[in-house]
Amino acid sequence: MPDRPRLLVVVPSDTAPTARLGEWLRDAGLELDERHLDAGDPLPADLSGHDGLLVMGGPQSSVDDDATSGLGPVRDLLARALADRVPTLAVCLGAQLLAQAGGGRVRVGADGPEVGAALVAKRDAAEHDPLFGPLPLSPDVVQWHHDEISELPAGATLLAGSPRYAHQAFRAGRACYGLQFHVETTPEIVREWAEGDPVGVASTRFDAPTVAERAAAVHPDMEEVWAPFAARFADLVRATSTTRV
Repeated sequence: MPDRPRLLVVVPSDTAPTARLGEWLRDAGLELDERHLDAGDPLPADLSGHDGLLVMGGPQSSVDDDATSGLGPVRDLLARALADRVPTLAVCLGAQLLAQAGGGRVRVGADGPEVGAALVAKRDAAEHDPLFGPLPLSPDVVQWHHDEISELPAGATLLAGSPRYAHQAFRAGRACYGLQFHVETTPEIVREWAEGDPVGVASTRFDAPTVAERAAAVHPDMEEVWAPFAARFADLVRATSTTRV
């Protein structure tokens, strides 16, 4: 076992890189093995060579046919993580794929796209969760999704919600976490998303520059909250790496 636990990182689209989340996880002592689907990087058949899994977001839709989206192998890997109890963090599209891998459901968002700076609210169960417990009651996040997790996997624990879309964060099994929202972004990334997603921006009350400016304003608060969250996830990966055979 290497000195630094290895985290397999699946990046479905280079428009949604690990960005600050990757920096926080490296700072917390993890080695990141990034596989970029845009570049044709292969995915392993299982996670025997890694101590944890991170799946990022992207413009693909998890409700599309696998032949169209190319996401089938990612979903299979998440199902393996669930079966093998491998610590996992799945962001936005990744969270939707995690829900599907566990038997939940995803659909086109019934209330339209959710875009821009927002707050999510911790649920009661989050107080007893090792990653979510220390978070404030309503942390800042960036939302950017057109689909929604309409049904969580059986037995999953809802950790955060919002009035618009209830399933904002959840834990499946003991160590697999899904975040419908983004915590990793930079102001530059959000600006690119706003410029490239007129449908999403049109679902808000603002134009693209204002959406980007409002998101930029909450990034310092996001770092204060979510960098320690990333460190707690790294601790979970590290602790699990010492017990896996």
